[in-house]
Amino acid sequence: MHSELPLAVLFDMDGTLVDTEGLWWQATGDIARSLGRELGPEDVPHVLGRAVEDTAAHLAPGDVPATARALTDAFAARISQGITLIPGARRLLAALTARGIPTALVSASPRSIVEQVLPNLDGHRFHLVIAAEDTERGKPYPDPYLAATERLGVSPADCVAIEDSPTGIAAATAAGCRVLVVDPDHGLPEFSAMSVS
Repeated sequence: MHSELPLAVLFDMDGTLVDTEGLWWQATGDIARSLGRELGPEDVPHVLGRAVEDTAAHLAPGDVPATARALTDAFAARISQGITLIPGARRLLAALTARGIPTALVSASPRSIVEQVLPNLDGHRFHLVIAAEDTERGKPYPDPYLAATERLGVSPADCVAIEDSPTGIAAATAAGCRVLVVDPDHGLPEFSAMSVS
């Protein structure tokens, strides 16, 4: 199997297509301070790439629903100020569309946040959007990626997942996808990197 094109490309959102992970960290830091604590390096695995409820449970185990709402509102407020696309996002999405390769968005963010971000992607229409509410377990479990491939009717082994966080990489790997890791500073890969062999 030499350089076979994937049957679908599955994108994480925050830190992969849009430069929002810093905004999420800031929002989480604000809520943490309101709870009397400062975020540090030890908090990173509980914040980046995780569902809002997971981060809320880390910050305030006794009050997850209210903390999750506060986190979502703080994140949404920052996104509303404007977001930046990761370099290469437009080019790669356009190349996949031109070749008729289905794309899915597989995000740990709640649907309300995803819907706030989507208009910034130059009208790209994903074949499928999986948000935090769509699976019982979020990343780092494979469930979101397995849900995406099942709904698209393709095998995970025939898909490329594009991720930036250890949590997301773990989820896509556990699902059986080929994973391309994005460094937000360097941007998304060229279409020529899209193979499942």
